[in-house]
Formats: sequence, structure tokens, C-alpha cells
Amino acid sequence: MVRIVYRNPLELWGEPSYNEPWISITGGVGGPLIIANDPGLIRYVLVENARNYKMARVRQKILRPILHDGLLTAEGEVWKRSRKAMAPVFTPRHIAGFAGSMLQQSELFADRYEDKVGEVVDISRDMTMLTFDILADTLFSGEIAGDPEDFSAQVDRLFETMGRVDPLDLLGAPDWLPRFTRILGRKSLAYFRNLVAETMRMRQQKLDSGAEVPEDFLTLLLRAQGPDGLSRAEIEDNIITFIGAGHETTARALGWTLYCLANLPAEREKVEQEIDRVLTSNRPPVEWLDAMPLTRASFEEALRLYPPAPSINREAIEDDSFADLKIKRGTQVLVMPWTVHRHRKLWDDPEAFRPSRFYPENREEIGRFQYLPFGAGPRVCIGASFAMQEAMIALAVLMSRYRFELVPETRPWPVQKLTTQPEGGLPMRVTRR
Repeated sequence: MVRIVYRNPLELWGEPSYNEPWISITGGVGGPLIIANDPGLIRYVLVENARNYKMARVRQKILRPILHDGLLTAEGEVWKRSRKAMAPVFTPRHIAGFAGSMLQQSELFADRYEDKVGEVVDISRDMTMLTFDILADTLFSGEIAGDPEDFSAQVDRLFETMGRVDPLDLLGAPDWLPRFTRILGRKSLAYFRNLVAETMRMRQQKLDSGAEVPEDFLTLLLRAQGPDGLSRAEIEDNIITFIGAGHETTARALGWTLYCLANLPAEREKVEQEIDRVLTSNRPPVEWLDAMPLTRASFEEALRLYPPAPSINREAIEDDSFADLKIKRGTQVLVMPWTVHRHRKLWDDPEAFRPSRFYPENREEIGRFQYLPFGAGPRVCIGASFAMQEAMIALAVLMSRYRFELVPETRPWPVQKLTTQPEGGLPMRVTRR
């Protein structure tokens, strides 16, 4: 089992995980574990009694070496300070203001495919680069140190190494024993730390000199520095969180969406027609999310089948119970969007890609806690609206100009390395519409 967890945790889950409301394991590796699929139980753990559930220790051992006290890993007062500091950037007004930059970066990226028409490209890697360009321009006003090509390679390396569960963590080995996943990922992590330090230094220099600076995410965090705000280290940790994890999840979702649509040309044609209508109407990009329900439905259905964040890990602080389920102190409660989104009792034909589930007339039939691409409760993803707007604009631009066709090598196997990644990438042929 340890080997499977290291290689690909998604392969652990057998048929009961997709049929039972919950599974309680008392004698497994790593201590007692509950796999929670029941929406009521999920709501209880993530919302109603969230104070009794901290991030699970195994998950922290993966994320904390990378993100330290970033928003994904911080607890208690540190988490509250970070969330409060970032909230102004992700208000509806601010997100709407990013639409123009998202459109510009998507168009510039689409131009690169003009010389690649007829060629096979790795869409998974390309979407990582596109979302990096968008993130850099919107949240950092284009002032991120480093080269995007290097960035993409280092992201892959970091997730390939430190993004996996180390067997020693799973077995509860003492912290002083070296973890080979961290040793392998040390160079990539140093790359990100240096990149962020240089990015902060450049902006701080402008602030100190009195030069005009953009009122973006980076400036907001630097101005939140102080005794009652964030420490320098916490600012660095949160920037790494958004540069690393923030863009990665959207990139994976975009890649899986293009893959799913290529497998169903009839659905793709509906989306293309909708995109063409919206783009020829000259509606501003800030309106595209609401104006393209079929495109949005395809993206949401891809998020269901291939949730970028496939697991939400919690640990009981004190003894608890739900219905007839006893939850002992220290029990890890695993909410798996991967299994919840494919659960036989919650979805019709759960393995099929059916965007119609998310059409406006059907959307209300989907319970809040059976669909969790952005989590739920106090720690729900702060950038969910940003990601949805970004995805609609990127898909509209790319699919208005190109089709991405399957080739014999397009046989992705979903692998969990923090995010749900396609093993072997997503090789697809670029054709002009």
C-alpha cells in the first residue's frame, strides 16, 4: 500500500469508496482513517464543526516544506491574518478588473500556436505556461522575476518530488530522518524561494523609493507587513502559495477540459458555437462567464471528473460523532472530491463526461457538498471566482481559433501529485478552425 500511496494515491480507492457513505479504517498505516463521501458528513466536518478539525498531519508533512505558512497550510491566527490580508484582492470588483489582462494574455499565448498548427503539443504543459502568464500579469503586474520556461520545468519537478507522499511520513517516522522526496525536490524549492525573494525585493525597492507602483496582490501583501499584519516570511510563503498552487490548479483544469471536449466532438461543437456567438457580439470579457453557460458547464464537468485538488485532509482534534459514526481524537478524515465526484449514489453515470449536468436548468439538482472542486467551509478556495473567470476567457480565446485533437499518444492516466495530473502529459494536435 505504501508503494501505491507514493506512486499514485488515486489507485487506492476500490469499489466501496464509490458506493458507501463513509468507510472507517482503524488499523491502517498512518492511524485511524475515515473516508467521507456522505454530503451531510462532509458538511459537518468542513462547516458545522470545522473548529474540531485541523489539517491532517500527513498532508501538512507534504505541503509545509513547500509552502510553510502560506494560506493553504497556515492554522489559527496566522491563517486568519493571511486570509484577511488577501481578501481585498479577490472581491468581485477586483476580479472583474482583471478580465482585460486575462484576455490580453490569452490572446498573446494563442498567437504562439500560429506557428504550431498541425503539430502535436503537450497541452498540459502549455496550460501551465498560460496560467503563469495570466497570474504574473494580473496579481503581480508582470513583475515576477525569472523565465516562464524555467518556471514550468521547475513546477513539474517540484510536484514530481515533494508533491508526493513520502513513505517515511506515511509510516510515522521521526522528523529527523531525511525524506528522499524533499532531497530530490530541494533544488526546485530553492528556485521558487529565490524567485519570490527577488520579486519582493524589486517591488519593495520601488515602494521605498516612492516610485509609482501598481495596486496589485504583491503591493497589497507588502503593505500588510508589520506587527499587526504579516511577517516578511508569511508574505513570502503566501506568494509562493499563489505562484505555485494558485496557477497550477487552473492549468490542470483547462488541460482536462480540452481533453474531455476532444473526446466528445458533439459537445465541443456546441461550445464552439456558443463562443463564436459571444465573441462576435463584442461583449466585454468580464461578461463571458455568465454569457457562456455551455462552456462553463463543460469546465465544471471536467472539474468533477478530474478535480485539480483531489483530496481534502482533516484530523479530529477531540472525540466527535456524526449519526452512528464515532470519530476518535487523532482520526484523519479524508474528503476525496475524486471519489465524491464519481460516487454511484450521488451521480448518474458518474464516469461519463456529461456537461448537461451543469446546465443552468440542472445546476440546482447538484448538492453543495457533493461537488467540491474548490473545497467548502472557512477554508474554501479564496481564488475560486478568479479561476472561473480566467478559465472562461482562456477557453473562449483558444477555442475560437483552434481545435485540439487527440492523437494515438493521448492516453493520459490521472495521477495525484498534490494536483490531479495526466501522467505522460496531454499530447494533442493543434488544428486551425
